[in-house]
Amino acid sequence: MSEVKISAATRTEFGKGAARRIRRESKVPGVLYGHGSDPVHLTLPGHDLLMALRTPNVLIALDIDGKTNELAIPKSVQRDPVKGFLEHVDLQLVKRGEQVNVEIYVHTEGELAPGGYLLEHVLNALPVEAEATHIPESVTVSIEGLAAGDSILAKDITLPKGTTLGVEGDTVVLQVLAAQAEEAAEGEETGGEEAAQA
Repeated sequence: MSEVKISAATRTEFGKGAARRIRRESKVPGVLYGHGSDPVHLTLPGHDLLMALRTPNVLIALDIDGKTNELAIPKSVQRDPVKGFLEHVDLQLVKRGEQVNVEIYVHTEGELAPGGYLLEHVLNALPVEAEATHIPESVTVSIEGLAAGDSILAKDITLPKGTTLGVEGDTVVLQVLAAQAEEAAEGEETGGEEAAQA
C-alpha cells in the first residue's frame, strides 16, 4: 500500500463561513482523531488530498505545522453532490504495527458459465482487519464458470498475509442469479402475440 506525505496546518476557525473561506483557497477542512486524544482540526491542500484519496485505504503521513508527524487513514470523505469537490475529511490516527478495521474493494476476474447469468455483488467492499501500514487496496476473486445458485463466501476469498476477515466466514460476498427478468419479458411478449392471434 502506498504512503502519501501531506503538509497540513491546524485551524482555529470553525463553522460554515470558515469552511467556505478554506475551500476558496483550494484547501479542505478536516479533523484528525483517535487513540483517545482530542480531535485536531486541520486545513489540508485540496489537490494533494484529492490525489491521495484516489488510492483506496491510502496511508497519509501528515506533517502538521512542520512540527508534528502523524500517520492517518481516511474514515469519512464528504464531497459536493453536484460539483464533486472535497468538502470535508475525517482522518483516523494510526500507529505502525497497529491493527485497523477497513473495507477493501472486491474485484472479479473470469467469465460466468454460458447462459446469461447475472453476478450480484452482495458486498462491494469486504470488511477486514489489517496492519495500518499494510492495508491491501483490494482483493480479486475468480468467478470463472459459476452458474445460477453459486455464491462466493467471505471465507472463500484468499486474503493477503496479515489480513483477517472482519465479517463471519459464511457471509455471502458474490452470488450468481438466473436472468429471470429477460425470460419473464419474453414470456409476456409470446403471451401477448397468442392473445392477439386468438
